[in-house]
Amino acid sequence: MKKILFAASECVPFMKTGGLADVVGALPKALNKEEFDVRVILPSYTCIPWEYRSKFQYVHHFYMDMGQLNFAPHVGIMKYEYEGITYYFVDNEDYFKTDKPYLSTLYDIERFIFFSKAVLAIMPVIDFKPDIIHCHDWQTGMIPVFLKTLYKDNPFYWGTKTIMTIHNLKFQGIWDIKTFKKFTNLPNSVFTPDKLEYKKDANMLKGGLVYADYITTVSDTYAREIQTPYFGEGLDGLLRARHLQLRGILNGIDYNIYNPENDNDIYVSYNSDDVKDKKTENKLKLQEELGLPQDSNKFMIGIISRLTDQKGLDLVNDVIPGIMDEHTQVVVLGTGDSQYENTFRYYENKYKGNFCAYIAYNENVAHNIYAGCDALLVPSRFEPCGLTQLIAMRYGAVPIVRETGGLKDTVQPYNMFENTGNGFTFDRYESGLLYDAINRAKTIYFENRKSWDDMVIRDMNKDVSWEKSAKQYKDLYVELTPRN
Repeated sequence: MKKILFAASECVPFMKTGGLADVVGALPKALNKEEFDVRVILPSYTCIPWEYRSKFQYVHHFYMDMGQLNFAPHVGIMKYEYEGITYYFVDNEDYFKTDKPYLSTLYDIERFIFFSKAVLAIMPVIDFKPDIIHCHDWQTGMIPVFLKTLYKDNPFYWGTKTIMTIHNLKFQGIWDIKTFKKFTNLPNSVFTPDKLEYKKDANMLKGGLVYADYITTVSDTYAREIQTPYFGEGLDGLLRARHLQLRGILNGIDYNIYNPENDNDIYVSYNSDDVKDKKTENKLKLQEELGLPQDSNKFMIGIISRLTDQKGLDLVNDVIPGIMDEHTQVVVLGTGDSQYENTFRYYENKYKGNFCAYIAYNENVAHNIYAGCDALLVPSRFEPCGLTQLIAMRYGAVPIVRETGGLKDTVQPYNMFENTGNGFTFDRYESGLLYDAINRAKTIYFENRKSWDDMVIRDMNKDVSWEKSAKQYKDLYVELTPRN
């Protein structure tokens, strides 16, 4: 049996700010328990809900040397079994007593350097020798670095391999080299252009990508895109150099959480057999809850997103005046940059009765939007994988997306001549093309409802679970550790 350790900064249901948490929560459960002993290690944030924290079991504690600090930080080990998976939590109140998981860049770098080193220090204590440590995003980028430098002579880790998964290349953990040396005590030889140095600073994600045995990211298209200057965020040269050890594996979604047939969050449950009538019921209830006029004939577009530049919201801003008419409603759910929050509030006021700006994040409301809206808009500037379009398909909301990253890999454009495809797409990042894609969707919805309904059923029957992706990860784990 192969032993796999997932290391990450967040994980459903304990802590979530984005898709990373969904992946780390779902993938371990999707792997065959007869073949893999999968465990997960996370920071023990005090903002983890008490319903879970109250059940954490104390395992051990020790004090760990950390760089050039004049004290040895406390490392507490907590343990919790949840849905068949063993979770470990690294306890240190100086670093993780917070009301949210991420704070300032410098402080986060110090905290996650500590976390990365603590992960390696903990494994011998709990006697879990991983065949593979699967590291997620920049917060765990120092684990492969420490493993092949500070821990290279430790026999406990001989044979242990690392995988570095990029969920979003934009975030890298960059600060000056002097500070990194202070927190890590790594030698000068590590801070060179072929290793951690990045434009005269140090880069945690780059370190992980250099030292990991293998690199994955969350879609085939994104794996190709990040090897180009436009999408590569300054690391495209490194990723091209490592292209033989780079693979895109699409994320899935957890069918236990996202299933309209037994989702307690939505108004009326349904499946692909009765979606036509039941989705209408959900739409009417959603309109009522959001204070919009109840009208089943309205074309309702949902946007569930972080309100940031990455998500293509400047394009949305450009097209709203053109798409708003007496037949269209738009519902926005999310928080983020104040300029977008305020813009959507303005549109809510301007298009009273047809536009709702729900400036918050509410999981219950999100599920109801998926269940109630006709289409979901994801016009991202870039999108490594995207989960909202997968969830939308599961709930019979037709995706309207830009052809980038995982959006391109999961949404096939509608073909009116063959009645094929499962969404509406546009390629170049231009508001005019987004406008055209929305209007194509509206035309099919109002003038060819049979084809629209067929597309809804295709979406709902499309397999977007973790099963296929989990098999690809399984094959990779076996490939990396053939003798184990």
